[in-house]
Amino acid sequence: MKRILRLHMVCLTILSLSLSACGTTSVKEPKPKEAKNPIHKLTLHIRNPKVEISKQFEQMAAVYEKENPKIEIKIQTVGGAADDLSDLMAQISSGNGPDIFTNTGYQNAILWKNYLEDLSDQPWIKYAYPAALKPMYFNRKIYGMPLNLEGYGFIYNKDLFKKAGIISVPKTLTELIAVAKQLQKAGITPFATGYYEEWKLGVHLLNIAFARQEEPPAFIAALNNGTEKITNNQTFKDTIHLLDITLKYGSTNPLSTDYNMEVNLFATGKAAMIQQGNWVQPMLDQISPNMNIGFLPMSINDDSKNDALVVSVPNYWVVNKQTTPEKKREAKKFLNWMVSSKQGKSFMTNEFKFIPAFKNIKVDHIGPLARDVIAYYQAGKILDSNWPDFPVGVREEFGLAMQMYVRKQLTREQLLEEFQKSWDKAKSTLK
Repeated sequence: MKRILRLHMVCLTILSLSLSACGTTSVKEPKPKEAKNPIHKLTLHIRNPKVEISKQFEQMAAVYEKENPKIEIKIQTVGGAADDLSDLMAQISSGNGPDIFTNTGYQNAILWKNYLEDLSDQPWIKYAYPAALKPMYFNRKIYGMPLNLEGYGFIYNKDLFKKAGIISVPKTLTELIAVAKQLQKAGITPFATGYYEEWKLGVHLLNIAFARQEEPPAFIAALNNGTEKITNNQTFKDTIHLLDITLKYGSTNPLSTDYNMEVNLFATGKAAMIQQGNWVQPMLDQISPNMNIGFLPMSINDDSKNDALVVSVPNYWVVNKQTTPEKKREAKKFLNWMVSSKQGKSFMTNEFKFIPAFKNIKVDHIGPLARDVIAYYQAGKILDSNWPDFPVGVREEFGLAMQMYVRKQLTREQLLEEFQKSWDKAKSTLK
């Protein structure tokens, strides 16, 4: 009987251990996978006015997005004929404008003041050259960050000059005409003339007529108060004569040749000179790397003052005052990153080939055109860009009138009269 009881107890013990073991080795229920919440991204819309660096700007934005995964950047690149600002005004007025865009300063900044965020407290201001901030300073506040410094004149192909037997570069109008004849004699087209976009005529070329006045600001003030006239000004007549020279010794179909076509003509060696600025360096590098090029002044007569380039800040990055507080904060952060981070500064000089308007950015690998601009700048041989002081709208009318002149729809005297009419009409917008 005892033996039976012991056997029973052993069986109970084994059963108990068995049940206990089953409890400890049972398969656990798999934990449900945690749902990956998608990162909420804030989208910054940027209007880039530089077609020359469209790809490079997108590459820089991608670097920023990688560093800031909660930010998405969408870029609209405009320029040339597309950059007339009418679409920008329409977008902003409807509440769909970009968070970051550009402004040329002075009168244009005042015109857009209701859409410009105050940037006076931004870290980059302490690094900017003070003179570069002046066009965006009013009401004791700063409303824009300098894009860069740019210079323009005639860019020339040194190899084609050498091929034509030209030893010294022209620094007067007489010398320029002689060089054009020598190039033409060697079977080389002297000028690539792309006058499809009116800004090249009404802004850059005609600015020479203003910049070569004895006192450009005083001359502009006199135009505004009616004590000076364009119609009888010799410097304007000389500037039109320079236009005539480019047409006489230039490529065919200037009014149907746009910006890209003109740069391509020069980059592929089909013309020896082009009226442009150092901003075309990235385009030239893509088409014909390592071109042997440099700058010539835009000589309008035989005065020694011709030996100068126009150097200025062409545009300013601004933040849309009408956008949301969150977007304004992130837009300011992005602008500061562009000119203070290692990556941003590298893009500015190595990829964009910009001449920085900031003391904290070292100038390396910016190309021969920028080096020439810096050399002229350091030598003090520079002219001002005066168009920020023009009444709003007059630049476009200048350009359209000059296109009519190229088309032979206006005589030189009629062109001068059109300039004066445009100024008289536009100055009523001044405040």
